[in-house]
Amino acid sequence: MTQEGEQPHFLLTAAGRSHAGSGVRAVFPDPHAAAAALRDGSAPVVVGALPFDLHDPAALTVPVRFGALPARPAAELPTLTLTAQHPEPAEHVARVERAVRLITGPGDLRKVVLARAVDFEAAEPLDPFAVAAALADRDLEGNAFAVDLAAAGDAFRGRALVGSSPEVLVARMGDTVYCHPFAGTASTPEGLLDSEKDREEHAYVVDEIAAALAPLCAELDVPGAPSVTRAGPVWHLGTRIAGTLRDPSTTALDLALALHPTPAVCGFPRASAARAIADIEGERGFYAGAVGWTDASGDGHWRVSIRCAEVAGTALRAYAGGGIVGASDPRAELTETHNKLRTVLGPFLVTETARS
Repeated sequence: MTQEGEQPHFLLTAAGRSHAGSGVRAVFPDPHAAAAALRDGSAPVVVGALPFDLHDPAALTVPVRFGALPARPAAELPTLTLTAQHPEPAEHVARVERAVRLITGPGDLRKVVLARAVDFEAAEPLDPFAVAAALADRDLEGNAFAVDLAAAGDAFRGRALVGSSPEVLVARMGDTVYCHPFAGTASTPEGLLDSEKDREEHAYVVDEIAAALAPLCAELDVPGAPSVTRAGPVWHLGTRIAGTLRDPSTTALDLALALHPTPAVCGFPRASAARAIADIEGERGFYAGAVGWTDASGDGHWRVSIRCAEVAGTALRAYAGGGIVGASDPRAELTETHNKLRTVLGPFLVTETARS
């Protein structure tokens, strides 16, 4: 149990439940080593963040204390001023156009997720856990996270990842496995289920997750059609996937590593999409990775790290992306990033907004 008044280095709140870690007993830049430590019993719990590219160092720790954290009241956050966009809006449109050409060309790429980042300067230093409290207060399910990234190495000291992700990468409770992937987005729910573009984008995600879980599960329930789910200022196609583990020694972290990155944040096929992202967008760091925890029983909860920002002192870099398929409209994809940025920027007063 974490102690009241103690500053955690990890926090995940989801569906009204909070899990927090404080103090550092061990550090795991290699997530596979962390998974092995959970299986052999040398790590009683692992918390933290996975990067988008699993070849990069993770920010995983064994905390000294782990458990529920008393609810923190949302406080007023400092004003943000826009300082830079990566890339500028017109360049993002051009990148989407390039991706569409790749998808409709002779190669095997069928979907790729392209993201952009927007930099802000705060009027005073940002407390990532205060930001998480404000995000949880605004979210319908109280979803939010904050992770100190120092465990990933010296380059990440003083940096934290904060956000409010609607997407469950994987959760495990006993022998039950649960995923709730999102792909396909609109500002209103009307027509989303009938959108061929969004249904195609979503199908790649569900099919890939089902294929990854099938050898790990004795039973797997994959609905034949998605449903429409609200996530803050946008609506998504979502599919609730549930299964029963074949081997009870498979932990939630094992499952997260088997699934990540899904086509919801990478694309399809995975290798081709990852190459396109590296070529068009560049390194992502911890954006579009995963945030979560796994305990000694193997139970755990991992969320896709979207609707998030990296904070360091007075600097905040917010991220948003979208899935690109052959039928994507580049200008609409830019608008989608604006809409998604509203989640992580919602608790702030922003003196300038991203230009379109």
